[in-house]
Amino acid sequence: MRTHHSDIYDVVIAGAGPVGLFLASELRLSDISVLVLEQAESPHSTLKRLPFGMRGLSALTLDSLHRRGLLDEVVAMQRESDAAGKTASTPHWMGQQRRAAGHFAGIQFYRDNIDTSKWPYRLPSPAGTSMAIAVETLETVLAKRAIAMGVKIRRGLSVDAIHASDGEVSVHAGGQTFVGQWIVGCDGGRSAIRKAAAFEFVGTDPEFTGYSVEVELADPEALRPGRHYTPTGMFTYAQPGTIAMVEFDGGVFHRIHPITLEHVQAVLRRVSGTDITLTKLQLATTWTDRAFQTTTYRKGRVLLAGDAAHIHSPLGGQGLNLGLGDAMNLGWKLASTIRGDAPSDLLDSYERERHPVGADVLDWSRAQVALMRPTQSTRALAAVIRDLIETRDGATYFAERVWGVSLRYDLGCDHPLAGRSAPDFELIDGTKIGSQLRDGKGLLLQFDSSASLQALASGWREQVTYVASDAKERLGLSAVLLRPDGFVAWVSEATPCAKEFAVALTRWFGGSRDAVGSA
Repeated sequence: MRTHHSDIYDVVIAGAGPVGLFLASELRLSDISVLVLEQAESPHSTLKRLPFGMRGLSALTLDSLHRRGLLDEVVAMQRESDAAGKTASTPHWMGQQRRAAGHFAGIQFYRDNIDTSKWPYRLPSPAGTSMAIAVETLETVLAKRAIAMGVKIRRGLSVDAIHASDGEVSVHAGGQTFVGQWIVGCDGGRSAIRKAAAFEFVGTDPEFTGYSVEVELADPEALRPGRHYTPTGMFTYAQPGTIAMVEFDGGVFHRIHPITLEHVQAVLRRVSGTDITLTKLQLATTWTDRAFQTTTYRKGRVLLAGDAAHIHSPLGGQGLNLGLGDAMNLGWKLASTIRGDAPSDLLDSYERERHPVGADVLDWSRAQVALMRPTQSTRALAAVIRDLIETRDGATYFAERVWGVSLRYDLGCDHPLAGRSAPDFELIDGTKIGSQLRDGKGLLLQFDSSASLQALASGWREQVTYVASDAKERLGLSAVLLRPDGFVAWVSEATPCAKEFAVALTRWFGGSRDAVGSA
């Protein structure tokens, strides 16, 4: 067990949302001491529940939950919530005959159009490719896991200031001071950590104010259910009173004025073009398409992840997946750095890999906004996209982007599998590799034992698990090295080259006292 002063933590995390909680658990897999500070007194909020709290989990997020043994619990808890009638209103797209797989600016693509043969390196997995879930469900599971692993969570403490030195960071919150070797801001789009550390935050200003409201209507039949584009904006309606709408006002109303029944009714009348009457405002929140990203994800001992590092509109539901991907990527790298066995540039690879992914998601969000503008030329362009998305190639393209299947880190290896989330290989004993990654260590799979790599890998046995077994489908490979986050670091199609393998191990797991020189 690692030892530390009772008042000093290895890592202090600001924010007990899904990203902060997931990161905390990732660090605890390596016995890193973690304190999480959260501004909110209570983890519960109506905005985290359905319908407003609904999020779509991508294939890569589901991969991560599967690899850490969390997926079954998440699925079971969401089913319990649905069975208990907490689903509120049914989304407008659920009543369709075809099974919707996602959307781009409200233009849906369907599962029956997706050609999964285009993804030869994605094998069948319990994780699947997408899942709808309430934020509250995911957060509850992640908090339970974090606490069970020894993460300390302090609620009702808002970070006021930080002071970073060469060896530690002091965090001032709620009149108290907490000290950590590192601090990670996972505290959302208005991140106190980002502001206190003066990260540069650049991007594009909003074009609209978005509203998500739960209301009572004088006549619930006065609006047609579904998504509608109008000359002044867009709205979706699910009976009896769940409405999302956007008004292209430059985002001037967001967090500026109180949201009243009269204001919501006026906006809905303008956007819908109907003389609708609202009798009660039960719940309301606003959002915009502001898209900003920090120019760096690290300043000394201060790091950012999730919305603290990048914000964009919620269109397409990419934000949660992006943040959880940050946490999965950062956790093992920061832990290895703290342990002292990391390669010198390992922590730098967090920004190198994740910053481009964030930039792509921001552009994906901006492109959707461009298709929503209430202009004649935009409607013409949307018609073209609608035709394309209905084709097999089009649906497949949008699915791989929305589900994250196309994500590949540039690891300097030509093999098309390198840098991708690993296929869920099924070994001959029926086990799948997802269950082999629950301890947060790397994994070496050797399907062909004609030239064993076990002796070489033993130099990294504290960081890498060695498994020698054939697989039911090995995809033409003889050996695969996976990083702790489940991404492929090295592959061999023929007899493995010990020297190349040792180079890959050293690059991702640092030097070995007894193995590097033997290659």
